Amino acid sequence: MKAGLRLIGIGPGDLGLMTVNAIEAAKESDHRFLEGYTATLPPEQEGVLEDLIGPWTRLMRPDIEKPDELLRLARSSTVALLVVGDPMQATTHVDLLLRAKDAGLDTEMIPGISATTMAITMSGLQSYRFGRQVTLPFPYGDYLPVSPLRYILDNRSRNLHTLVLLDLDPTGLGVESPVHMSPAEAGGILLKMVEKYEIEGGSKEDLVEGILDWPVIVLSDLGMVDCRVCSTNLKGVSNVKGGRIHCLILPSSMDDLEQSSYDGMYIGD
Repeated sequence: MKAGLRLIGIGPGDLGLMTVNAIEAAKESDHRFLEGYTATLPPEQEGVLEDLIGPWTRLMRPDIEKPDELLRLARSSTVALLVVGDPMQATTHVDLLLRAKDAGLDTEMIPGISATTMAITMSGLQSYRFGRQVTLPFPYGDYLPVSPLRYILDNRSRNLHTLVLLDLDPTGLGVESPVHMSPAEAGGILLKMVEKYEIEGGSKEDLVEGILDWPVIVLSDLGMVDCRVCSTNLKGVSNVKGGRIHCLILPSSMDDLEQSSYDGMYIGD
């Protein structure tokens, strides 16, 4: 490609999981940008990235959602936007690709290993039993949406597991360095959502009475050598310490094999 926009997935964290195609496409590009707000690389991997592909520049939310400069560069040169994980997992990147096509630019998409698929694989749960995935946001001032809880409850009503991605941005602006939500913070936010859901008229029958005993699988630093997977419950999730970036799985009822996997990772209350 002589000019145009490339969206390149670089894998979930350890750049040993970045594909040969992704490395070569990035190296051959005239400009390389690392998207830094929907997901992040571990700091020690950022230097490895430069060794692999050459110099790169970080872009945050405003430059991705208002991509005038990216598209301008792509009219006369090859521009690579590097995305942690898989580029098409976020609607932000889908929108960017569509804007480039609408502008008449050549585009290319190189997929990468996604933490969302790794989470399901490493949980020991059956992939076909997952419902809609959910992103759990930080509260912004007095604003706390309950829609993530509604999606979780809808999945549970259909006996489906829920993958919960944790927010990286307490400000909601996507400009500052990301702050990774901890499992303890995630548990507290879910309980606040329950309170607000009930105040807004949500039926208590929709909520399991023993919500604190809901099973939870915590997956930390997926794709890294120190990746950890453990199981607990909503009451005990605050006891999960360490790790850099996390996601949760809230299982519905589990079959015998799934339950054995869950029990084998259990860390107690």
